[in-house]
Amino acid sequence: MKKLLCALLAAAFCSAAYADIQAPPASAYGPTRKLGRGIGNIAFGITEIPFQLSLINDLEGNAAAWSYGLVRGTGRVLARLGFGIYEVALFPLPTHKGTYYPPYRSDIPWINSGYSEFPPELGFETRYDYGRIYPDSY
Repeated sequence: MKKLLCALLAAAFCSAAYADIQAPPASAYGPTRKLGRGIGNIAFGITEIPFQLSLINDLEGNAAAWSYGLVRGTGRVLARLGFGIYEVALFPLPTHKGTYYPPYRSDIPWINSGYSEFPPELGFETRYDYGRIYPDSY
């Protein structure tokens, strides 16, 4: 009996030592972040138009900015609006592959065609660099 108790006690201590005390990788992405992301996309998605005008103007010039940049910005506003409504309506449910990650393609591998998690920021800069692209970083 004493050996069984010692074995169970050792197993209990070993299993506690085996446990991971760190937060899981997806812990930052939960339902509240998904709701905030959806509200941000609905409320501030319109900032894509001036952002795309400025970006295309820097890359390709004025004529391209007011034609292609305007069309691209309008398309991105409509996409953000759709994603925002989708995420606000379904924020309590892990819909994207069983997680709360954004359902749209990230802009990290695709420099000019993906979406950042939140809409771009206009005006004063903040400490976050996901909304600001500088001409020398293309």
